Amino acid sequence: CVLAVADLILSTTTVPKALAIFWFYAGAISLDGCVTQIFFIHATFIEESGILLAMALDRCVAICDPLHYTTVLSRATIIKIGLAVVLRSFCVIIPDVFLVKRLPFCRSNLLPHTYCEHMAVAKFACADIRVNVWYGLSVLLSTVVLDALLILVSYGFILYTVFHLSSQGARQKALSTCGSHLGVISLFYLPGIFTIITQRFGHHVPLHTHILLANVCMLAPPML
Repeated sequence: CVLAVADLILSTTTVPKALAIFWFYAGAISLDGCVTQIFFIHATFIEESGILLAMALDRCVAICDPLHYTTVLSRATIIKIGLAVVLRSFCVIIPDVFLVKRLPFCRSNLLPHTYCEHMAVAKFACADIRVNVWYGLSVLLSTVVLDALLILVSYGFILYTVFHLSSQGARQKALSTCGSHLGVISLFYLPGIFTIITQRFGHHVPLHTHILLANVCMLAPPML
């Protein structure tokens, strides 16, 4: 449910403006509008990463410790995890807003993307953006990358437990419960991380590849 809400926020933040660009050639956006897009896009992206980690924890407890599942993941615990995920995403992205707003813009104001992204906008500044670069990278490493590593650890425990089950049928049933979650993880992390890396370090990647990856990252996971 929380994942669906996050996908709705992500879609409604990006798709209407993209459609306006394609249908009505309405490409103009104010700096405040752009910063608002940056906040909601990045906050939602980090929130979805946290939700996927929470889902991995859910699967890990369900398979590795099924008898204590309802005790460990009570309704109160699930609400606390949900609130922690949302608060984390908002707290780490709020500084992004101020980091962009402080920049003086005196270069081209033609953004080649269909939505505003932190580093894409910061590159137009006629000032030192090293703080933006390093803060963006530290946020990525401390949230999305850390979440991905913890998900890998949780699936390590799951696989260890599954392959120690005596029944072949029990193994298949346990693994099948993780199939949809693994699919969502792949759809979310692979294009998302690749887009962020190419945005920061892919100076030789063609511009149209950047734009295509960025749109796939925003549109494919909510749609699927």
